[in-house]
Amino acid sequence: MTSKIPGADEFTSRPMPREELLRQISPALALHQVHDADVDALTYEVVRHRLWAITQEMGETLRRMSGSHVVTESNDFNFSICDELGEQVQVGTYNIGLIGSMDLAITWTLRHRSDNPGIAEGDMFLCNDPWIGGGLHQNDAAVLAPIFHDGKLFGWTTAIAHQVDLGGPRPGSFSPSAQDVFGEAVPTPPMKVVRGGVLQRDVADAWVRRSRLPHLVGLDLRAKIAANKNAAEQILRLIAKYGADTVKAVMHRMMDDAERRLRAKLETLPDGTWTAVGYQEQSQTGDRGLHAIKVAMTKEADRLVFDFRGTAGQAGIINCPYPGLRAGIVFTMLPLLAGDIPWAAGGLMRCFEIITDEDTITNASFPAAVGKGPFGPAWGSGNLVAEVLAKMLDAEPDHRTDVQSICNGTTDLCVVSGVDVRGGGSKGFVSPIFDVMAGGYGAQVYHDGVDTGGRLIIPSARAPDVEMTEYLYPLVALWRREQTDSGGPGRQRGGMSGSVCYVQHPDQTGTMSLVVSGTGKVANQNVGLAGGYPGNSQLDLVVRGVNEPQLAQAVAIPADLGELGGQIEVLPCEGESHLGPGDALYLHWQAGGGYGDPLLRAPESVREDVRQVRVSADAARDVYGVVLRSGEVDATATGELREKIRHRRASGAGLAGNRLAPIVAPGPRYARRLDDNLVVLDSGTVACVHCGTEIGPLEGGAFVAGLARRDSAPNEAGPHIWQDPLEYVDAEIVFRQLCCPGCLTAVNSRVVPVDHPLPVDDYRSWV
Repeated sequence: MTSKIPGADEFTSRPMPREELLRQISPALALHQVHDADVDALTYEVVRHRLWAITQEMGETLRRMSGSHVVTESNDFNFSICDELGEQVQVGTYNIGLIGSMDLAITWTLRHRSDNPGIAEGDMFLCNDPWIGGGLHQNDAAVLAPIFHDGKLFGWTTAIAHQVDLGGPRPGSFSPSAQDVFGEAVPTPPMKVVRGGVLQRDVADAWVRRSRLPHLVGLDLRAKIAANKNAAEQILRLIAKYGADTVKAVMHRMMDDAERRLRAKLETLPDGTWTAVGYQEQSQTGDRGLHAIKVAMTKEADRLVFDFRGTAGQAGIINCPYPGLRAGIVFTMLPLLAGDIPWAAGGLMRCFEIITDEDTITNASFPAAVGKGPFGPAWGSGNLVAEVLAKMLDAEPDHRTDVQSICNGTTDLCVVSGVDVRGGGSKGFVSPIFDVMAGGYGAQVYHDGVDTGGRLIIPSARAPDVEMTEYLYPLVALWRREQTDSGGPGRQRGGMSGSVCYVQHPDQTGTMSLVVSGTGKVANQNVGLAGGYPGNSQLDLVVRGVNEPQLAQAVAIPADLGELGGQIEVLPCEGESHLGPGDALYLHWQAGGGYGDPLLRAPESVREDVRQVRVSADAARDVYGVVLRSGEVDATATGELREKIRHRRASGAGLAGNRLAPIVAPGPRYARRLDDNLVVLDSGTVACVHCGTEIGPLEGGAFVAGLARRDSAPNEAGPHIWQDPLEYVDAEIVFRQLCCPGCLTAVNSRVVPVDHPLPVDDYRSWV
């Protein structure tokens, strides 16, 4: 671990009580504060909806002014409207992760900038410091804009977007071999970029000077300033119509209402503690380890506590500071737990607490490398939060419709850069491959996951138009398609992911640089629930020496990798490579996890999946146990095959020769449901809902020891699982299934290292 830098603690931000924050703000800064004000119901709704509309209009302003592919094509940005102390009143429906710590950035600005250089009307502050907040890594640049009314600070608006390049040793500002933050783009604490309504040219020049794409970074800076200015004008018009006290009262009531509604929902859910463990692979180039993230979520009455103690120490580039961890919780909670509650994030954040060790990959200390923060430990933490939330919701019948397996795991980062020489020009370019936005959604209790539906954490995410990509960059897409068998198998199937294959444009010469980062190539991030299998493993390849380089003499477009010819180079989780004129780049990103044992999926649904090419005939047979003849289900053969698969599970678990308990419906009478498969009888014994087998006592999670356990090769989870983990890590990886000892229905299915803990802790407090 790199030693800490003296004075670095000044540039960290944590939530603090309003009273304490007020004591740290310069007395010279007058604040508009309203504690009690009556607002009638009609006025409240009109003002509330207007504030929501303003955030959406901020998005349109930024998109229309920005020239960045990230913004215009993929919606990797967001906005918020905040009160005078930075609590978020309304957030946008774009990248939720980008507003998960925006209040922390404003808090820091109030504490450290209110005295010198001061916060005045017409000012705006620029920040990309992940330790301060407002973004998850240095590429996330925010503009924070105070709004003044009658000489008092009334509130804030914020605009933030991912910037394609902000300097550092590698194009795209992501360096897989960085040893610390000094090997990455420079983090910048809030600095005044607009003073009295005037863009400060020296600050703006210093900002764009760091980038390989200064014209795009400069345009995005101005677009964010314009979005904030437009929002401020509209908020001031709202104040002019209804009065400052009324608008501020509505803002506070919005947050109070969101808090009240979420607390009321939590009150209806069972108390308990649920745990989850996930992994980050390869901390940096050359590493072959797995690094664990651990969370224990305790729900008591109307409050949640997320305890990340025991998470691996900071290492390599797979780190995020505290604001990134908090953002991982927020971008998961909002869509999954607060999907039916207006997103007044300031109120929702009052309902949870974070406990974490220092100097870990989810709470890294300066100067740790944090370039992978958003799609590494922040997203990985969010996946685990989604998992424990689903376990809690699955135990309550009134909330099972909200249960969802993990969606698409994380992003598949591949940054392509070089010099575009098409048409005799010579223009540098840097671009992440954003086709990977089309991730698969996790399966739900009553529905399959949405195929290539986008990103849970970016509700408005979209994959770019392929023709736009080809127009902007010297690439030609051989295909972009949904990938058969990618969705996690289950009683409900996870949504499919896709793959894309690019070659250089025929007029392009020379080589392009590739920077790759993709967790989920070994221990799947997109896990299933209640016995559902994980979605596909991520896979990135370069095919060297394809048969028809750049399609120069091709008479047909290749349909798959087998038709490309050439030699396959497997790209690591963290590393660099290149793309030459005779090469092809292939990315296969992650799908959604399944829900429930795939042997319980209706055979006709499997038949339809095969007909729609969502599932291959081989997977239908080997994973789902469904036999198709001439495109129709052979019911007798299917029943026999499914029983054979259950016997194979029994044999692998050391129960060979045991007679299988018959699957019966409905299940036994019970006092409490745990999930799709397990119930608690009045006696306190856990039983299988499918066959009635009594497994063991709930107390202390003792029944887990009574489950049949089978460890097998990872590829037994299906053809969508990469078959050779040794390509990436040294740890032994297995497909682990825990099953009912009676009927051998899977209740837990994971691709994990062999020392992965059993889920005993999930049930210790359920007594």
